[in-house]
Amino acid sequence: MSVTVYVPRDSAALAVGADRVARRIADEAARRGLDVHIVRNGSRGLFWLEPLVEVRTERGRIAYGPVTPDDVPSLFDAGFLSGGAHTLHLGPTEEIEYLKNQERLTFARMGITDPLSLDDYRAHDGFGGLRHALTLKPEEIVQQVLDSGLRGRGGAAFPAGIKWKTVLEAQAAQKYIVCNADEGDSGTYSDRMVMEGDPFMLIEGMVIAGLATGATQGYIYTRSEYPHAIATMNEAIRLAEAAGHLGGFKLEVRKGAGSYVCGEETALLESLEGKRGIVRAKPPVPALAGLFGQPTVVNNVITLASVPIILARGAAFYKDYGMGRSRGTLPLQLAGNIKHAGLVEKAFGVTLRELLYTYGGGSASGRPIKAVQVGGPLGTYLPESQWDVPLDYEAYAAIGGVLGHGGIVVHDDTADLSRLARYAMEFCAIESCGKCTPCRIGSTRGVEVIDKISQNQNRTQQVQLLRDLCDTMVHGSLCAMGGMTPYPVLSALNHFPQDFGLVNPDPQAA
Repeated sequence: MSVTVYVPRDSAALAVGADRVARRIADEAARRGLDVHIVRNGSRGLFWLEPLVEVRTERGRIAYGPVTPDDVPSLFDAGFLSGGAHTLHLGPTEEIEYLKNQERLTFARMGITDPLSLDDYRAHDGFGGLRHALTLKPEEIVQQVLDSGLRGRGGAAFPAGIKWKTVLEAQAAQKYIVCNADEGDSGTYSDRMVMEGDPFMLIEGMVIAGLATGATQGYIYTRSEYPHAIATMNEAIRLAEAAGHLGGFKLEVRKGAGSYVCGEETALLESLEGKRGIVRAKPPVPALAGLFGQPTVVNNVITLASVPIILARGAAFYKDYGMGRSRGTLPLQLAGNIKHAGLVEKAFGVTLRELLYTYGGGSASGRPIKAVQVGGPLGTYLPESQWDVPLDYEAYAAIGGVLGHGGIVVHDDTADLSRLARYAMEFCAIESCGKCTPCRIGSTRGVEVIDKISQNQNRTQQVQLLRDLCDTMVHGSLCAMGGMTPYPVLSALNHFPQDFGLVNPDPQAA
């Protein structure tokens, strides 16, 4: 009788030898005359345990990890095909604490199915949302999304249903659905995991968006640095189209050229049109005049991937998770100096402290955690005094923070926040599209001012100049690239003044 063994094909697993492990398992099984069927699943998101090998047994799936090729013979000797004891034995996968205490809605299938098996997808509630959407009028689909409280998961947190309603009501012969998969924030990988590990979910969400708005063409704009995601998405689109799941909806993957600012929706549209990725002035908004001047829904991967479960289970089911105006769940990504890096999907309201210690296990270095950047390279640095604030869009806005795309990058007490603040300005100077002066020139001057502060050149005056410069960038920049660069700079200055050579905290510190 054949035994099914799961070895992830996710990029994080491949980077630490998953392909070699899969080959060694196949070779060892053949050498021993054992019938083993290897499934290349997506990752569960427990990256410190990759490659995480699972075996289907009568007691459910049993996990072992992290597995190296050299571990394979001893696993067979220990009877791992029937869940036998071994030093890498982790027990039933679903009982691993890291997984057990999550609320996996969007990532419910992640690591469970073969990403390119339509049969697997259907067997795990796939296309249930699309089937229901096909029985509804477009305005009824939009109302479901509105009622769910789903907000953009790319960072802006704009209500998805309002975008959809605007595009639905716009009069045009051609409308578009554009998926922003240009995941450029530091410490983020949830978009990549969806595209590599559950691509049909994203396709289903985009087809539903098309039905809701009258759009017949969709584009997935992703990073050139994601070759595995691009290949998987292209194959998934081919399979879904051949099986008739796209209906009359046309879907293509388009590859970006490495520009961070193309994660901003209007720069993305410019790039998609074959132009240089420069931010457009708004209005008009893309929902009215987007791709090629036509009404366009631009949503992030996780936003669109959240739609199928809303249509399948109902808006009330989804809205039951979360707090305040932040409904549903957010896939949070732990990275940086953290012991247990990985993806944690939780309902809004979890605290940073819980993520850092209950899930993350503290710093990888074993040293005290000093600062945590939430929301990508333009997010604020949070000191320990703010780690108990619930992760909620409004709660974070109240402390000058952002949730962004859910990226969490951890720094221990050896980090120099003045250097990190300088990096934020330098990053902006390099990645700015150059269209507006506050971003283009402000970031360049910002690097120079921080250098003068570090060198104690008229430090007090330079600190005031830095604050004035940040104020200009926040209020004068055309998009979030320049408008948010001051967030990490000011939070570093306010909460860690000693790193800038300031003995006494600045009275203006928030």
